[in-house]
Amino acid sequence: MKKLLKSLLSLSVLTIVMASCGSQESGQLVGVFDRPAWKGINPYGMVYIPSGTLHIGPSDQDVANTFVQRSRAISIQGFYMDDTEITNNEYRQFVYWVKDSIAHTYLDNYIESDDGEDYIDWEMEIDWEDETLDDMFYQGDDKFAGKQELDVRKFEYEYEWYDWQKAAHDHGKSPRNTFIKRDKVNIYPDTLVWIRDFSYSYNEPMTRNYFWHPAFDDYPVVGINWKTANAFSYWRTKLWNTYRAGTNGEVNSEDFRLPTEHEWEYAARGGHDLAPYPWGGYYTRNAKGCLLANFKPGRGNYPEDGGLYTVKADAYFPNDYGLFNMAGNVAEWTSTAYHENAYAFLHDLNPDLRYDATEEDTDAQRRKVVRGGSWKGIAYFMQTGTRHWEYQDTTKSYVGFRNALTFLGRSINDF
Repeated sequence: MKKLLKSLLSLSVLTIVMASCGSQESGQLVGVFDRPAWKGINPYGMVYIPSGTLHIGPSDQDVANTFVQRSRAISIQGFYMDDTEITNNEYRQFVYWVKDSIAHTYLDNYIESDDGEDYIDWEMEIDWEDETLDDMFYQGDDKFAGKQELDVRKFEYEYEWYDWQKAAHDHGKSPRNTFIKRDKVNIYPDTLVWIRDFSYSYNEPMTRNYFWHPAFDDYPVVGINWKTANAFSYWRTKLWNTYRAGTNGEVNSEDFRLPTEHEWEYAARGGHDLAPYPWGGYYTRNAKGCLLANFKPGRGNYPEDGGLYTVKADAYFPNDYGLFNMAGNVAEWTSTAYHENAYAFLHDLNPDLRYDATEEDTDAQRRKVVRGGSWKGIAYFMQTGTRHWEYQDTTKSYVGFRNALTFLGRSINDF
């Protein structure tokens, strides 16, 4: 027994020495010790979409598009996706964060960190009656009915992204900041879309209430352009990583982002290849004649499906991946630039086509793919294979978004 204890003690000492000195003591290739354990993440409100193969291309009902959108097979890496569209209340968390950060800036509520940089003191309660914050509110002739209302034109947020494609083809010739892109956008939803999108139509109550009234908290946010959706994704990533770093030091290297066009299509089919709709069938009604999504089933007929405008983000039954409203309700932004004949040249592994359009680019270069159809569209746009687009700087009452997050490691089925 004494000999056994002595052996175990010697082994423990050897292990400690190897852990502290790497492979120097043993001369063996054993890798780096004290690497952080990675248990994976499962973000709240997201579902896992496993890796798989997808056959893309127009359905049999869209013969004309077969000339420019050829059918082909592609492979998609596993990822997470929000089970619903981003709701008004979820997006309001972003708006409040930007609003409060601006207020803290005006009030100079900062704390200094160990590395000498200043950070906002979020624990400092904001006194909204402080005259220092007057500039955040409409003043003088801009006031309406004597109300004290925040000037949402000031709600700007700067986000960043890295141009990996440009960096990959530079071969280290340029400094790193060449590939870091920044843009500042107004992040408040364009509530006037409810009036602008319709001629000779009374929708002012939706403009006044849709984003702010509690009755619409769980409805999908609209009036968000493509750039603002990307800004939200960047903020959501920082929010997540700041929390994780402060709790267990485990930071995810992947970002919340818009899904690619084909990630979206793959997720919409719910594991049923070639399914024309998320529920799998060829019809928009079930056996009882009930409509299965929120769209425009007939001319002048908006409410038959249960929603005159949008409906709650978790309305109707989810598809087999657990995703709600992948057809109808609101169309959804993707990260993909729209090219009519893109299927002819895209790669068959995680196909992705991006282009960061500038103000000087043509209208055609500013087109981004939207998918899924909406509450004001016909059934054709709800099909999983139907492609459509909007300009990246436009806002609509029928376009929203949801986030995706790349899964790191093996297939989740291996765990």
